[in-house]
This record gives sequence, structure tokens and C-alpha cells, in this order.
Amino acid sequence: MASNPAAGVACRPNGSKASPGPVSGADRSRRYLSESEPDVCGTAKSLSRLCSRDEGERAAALEELSQWVRVCLERERPGSARLSKDTLLCLLRLSHSCPLEEVRARATELLRTAQKHGIEVPRALASGPSAFIHAKEILIGGLDQDILVESFLSLGRVDHITMVMALHPFYLSCFLKTQHALLELDGPLPRHWRQYIALMAAARHQCLYLVQQHSAGFLEAGGEESWLAGLQHAPTKLRSLQTLNKLLAHRPWLITQQHIQELVCPGAEPRWSLAELIHAVILMAHAHSLCSFVWGCGLNPEPDHSGGHTFRPPSPSHVQRSPHSPAHEDGRQELVDGAMEVEVLMKRMAELQQQQEEEEECSQEEMVTRFERERSESIPTAVVRAAPPDMVLHLVEEPGFRYEDFAPRGEQSPTTMRAQDYSWEDHGFSLVNRLLPDMGQFLDEKFQVVSNLTYHRMAMHEGVDTHTLRKALWNYIQCLYGIRYDDYDYGSVNVLLERSLKVFVKTMACHPEQTTARVYHAFWRHFRHSEKVHANLIVMEARLQAALLYTLRAITHYMR
Repeated sequence: MASNPAAGVACRPNGSKASPGPVSGADRSRRYLSESEPDVCGTAKSLSRLCSRDEGERAAALEELSQWVRVCLERERPGSARLSKDTLLCLLRLSHSCPLEEVRARATELLRTAQKHGIEVPRALASGPSAFIHAKEILIGGLDQDILVESFLSLGRVDHITMVMALHPFYLSCFLKTQHALLELDGPLPRHWRQYIALMAAARHQCLYLVQQHSAGFLEAGGEESWLAGLQHAPTKLRSLQTLNKLLAHRPWLITQQHIQELVCPGAEPRWSLAELIHAVILMAHAHSLCSFVWGCGLNPEPDHSGGHTFRPPSPSHVQRSPHSPAHEDGRQELVDGAMEVEVLMKRMAELQQQQEEEEECSQEEMVTRFERERSESIPTAVVRAAPPDMVLHLVEEPGFRYEDFAPRGEQSPTTMRAQDYSWEDHGFSLVNRLLPDMGQFLDEKFQVVSNLTYHRMAMHEGVDTHTLRKALWNYIQCLYGIRYDDYDYGSVNVLLERSLKVFVKTMACHPEQTTARVYHAFWRHFRHSEKVHANLIVMEARLQAALLYTLRAITHYMR
């Protein structure tokens, strides 16, 4: 995740300005580096100074790093490891993603110098952070470089999540603050437990990207490496979260007060306090929803993570691709008149707005009927992926437990959650703030930002009021999770969300690991990629809120 620098050689912030995420000091990183690698201590010191807010300090650190690398390359001791793998991968990451041009250029130069000295240097397997969006479009779209620089100075890296979210910097700022609070600020759970809970959650959606990020964060926080080999090595208390984890990820409407009671009631062994449990629940729901974003935006592995690089020279016959890339199929579409699709949507939005202003409200019975029709609609999802790597499977119990439609045809469906009976604004917010101070505020700000986020444009049109479209997206996602707003006409969903968009949204919200390039490119074919990322943010937050509401309701019932 954006707040977890990779284990190994990490950078540490230097300055008094508040940081959006956790600090990863070089002193904590050194314990994970082998003493047999002679360049580690020198490069760790230089790399930590690269995160200084003082330009002179950074320039001196660059020169120190360059000098140290050259010294390592000139060593003539037979069989000595002249440059460690960790240092080479750190240089690769800096050369690809550091927002400071002078650092990026120098890292590239040092890798070339190492190669000239006969060192096998790594190559990134992907050309950018996303397999669905061309790297140039992300860099051009993310005009606000300040937040990327701040992320680098505070966290020691700018990961692919941050780079894609930077298309919407106001949201990214809220996201980083919330994630920092969850993982690093004072709270009832130890920091290494927080990372482990998040990686257990990420494993439910086969998200190797986040599993690797949280594994690195877990080790940096002092976690035992044996826990990463499988759940059986983790404490019983953490393992007891597995039922709640799978329900939160796939069918949160099944969560009841009994599930809460089994974890927190007197006599439970081991017993969770309500404060600990709410912290764990938010961590899991946060990670589950972030999996939707990672898969939905087609994020490539980080250059310094498994599947993100290779030490083999490039092949002249074909372009090598990471085996963990989400784009395993051709995402190109047949030529279509995308502009016409935009015009049709614009017309529908205008007509719907006019109808809402002129017509009388539907009866409550008709509103319920339209909701039931929407939630029971058969929307196919994409193909199932191959089995995930062992490092993911070892962290999952009951891997076959998956999302099932809230209202399967021909079967008795669960009871719908009516927003007026239990809502975030009236119930969830206060409960979270009571059990985990300030966290309700962080989450609420993020929900508000994504709900109100607009640039008053749509595809090639400017000055557009997109409120009805954004609301239809939010309410459709929560409809998939069985949440109904009595005052919303769900007939609007069918008017504004064409089928290819519904396929993408349902796949991303309910089966994110099945999202493919073809599904991504099939909807809104004439829209900007930043607008599609905006849609992904809405899916992520609507899903997060829905999962939290079911769990918070169960906690409320337990507390009565």
C-alpha cells in the first residue's frame, strides 16, 4: 500500500513537516539485510538522506551514493558481492518512480554504470504503474506533483497506487491520511499485527500486489518472518478473525451479532476487546476495497517486488511480461463511435433530471420493486484466474468461499438493509469514533470527498453536472450488497449505467480478482482514463462503506 516502503533499503523522512504516512527508517531496515553484502550500510545511509526536505542535503546524498556505488564496483576481491540485490532493486525503483528528477536520473545512470562493469542489473517488466493505462497518460494526468514529492519524502517511495490515485490529488490526500492512521498512529493493535491483518485480507482477493506490500510492512514493523509462511504460524487470536475476514470480503450481509460475540464476549479464548475488533474490521474492509482498486486499475507489480523485475537481458523476439500482470488478454476494442455513446448518456442525464423535477414521486411499492429488479438482475462476471502463488494461498482459509449474489434467482434472499434503519451518517460514524477515536472522522472525510468529487466534465464535454451519474454508481454498488435507500429511484440506474459498465462495476466490487483489460476497456470507451479511475474510487469507497455497515450493525446489536 502507499504507506509501506519495501523491506530492504528504505528511505527515511528528514524534516518537521507532517507526513501523510508511516516512517520507515534505515535503522529499522538494516536488520533484514545480510552482513555479507558489503554495500548495504553505505547505501542505506545515503538513501535515507535522499528523503531530506533540504535540497542541499539531497544533493550531497546523491553524490555520496554515487561515490559508494563506484567504490563497490571497483572492488577486486574474487567472489565478493560488489552490489547487493537489494541495492540494485532500490536503484531500479528510484529510476522508475521517484518524482525528483535529479534522483531518478542519477539512479538510472548508476544502473548503467554497474552494467558496464559487468554487473547483472534488473529491468522492470512493466513500462508503468498500470497495465490498463499508458504510463504517459498517468504522468500527464497527475499534474499535481507536490503530493507525489511529499509522499516520497515522507514514505521513501511513490508506489503504483499513489501514482494512479494522484490523478485525483484531493482524494489521494484523504486516502493517505486514513491509511496512515490505520497502520501507524496510536491504536489498540500492535503495528505488525495491523500489517498482518491487512495482508490476510488482501489474500482473500488473491491480490499479490498488496500481499507483498503488507509483508514488507509486517517485517519492517518487527513481525516474525515465519508468520508469512502460513496462518498456522500466526497467533490463535489473529487466526480467529478468519470467519469475519471471509464474510467481510465476500458476503458481509451474513455477519451477525453472534460472530461478534464469539470474539469479544467474556470467556472467549482468546478474547478481543471491542476497540481491537473495530480496528481489525476497518483494516480488513480497507484492504478488501483496496484490492478492488488494484485489480480494477490493472496495477502492475512494483519494480522491486516479485514479478516486477527480471535480471535476464531483454529478448529481441518478444516483450517479456510479468506473470503477475493483470493484463493477460488483449484489451483493444473494435473501432466504435464512442462519441455517440457519450452524447446518448448526456441526453439521458438531462432527461432524467427533468423528469425528477416535473414528475410526482413514485409510490413506495414501486420504489421497492425497482430496487428488487436491480439487485436481482443477472450480470455475468469475467473468467476466473489461475491459482494464485503459494505465498497468497498459505494465508487463506476456505479459498473456495466467494461472493454470491445477494438475491439469487429462485432462492430465498437475505433481508435487505434499509439505509434509514442503519446508516453511516446516523449510526456507523458515531460508533467508530467512540471505539476508535478520530477514525470515524477520517473515514467520513474520505466518503464525502469521493461522493462530491467532480471536475464538471464528462469525456469531451465541460460544464457538466455529473451528480446523478455518480449517485447512480454509488447506489448500484451498495444495491449489489443489499443496501436500499428508500428515497432513491433505482430506475435511474438502468437509465444511466449501460451493461458493460455494470459488468465492470460488479466484477470489481464483488470479484475483483476477475477484472481484466477487456472488461476495463469495454465501458466508457470515449472517456478519459482519469474518469475511469474516478469510477474505481467510487466503487472502492461504496463497497467499503457497505461492508462496514453490516459489521457495525452487528456490533451495535451485540452492545445492546
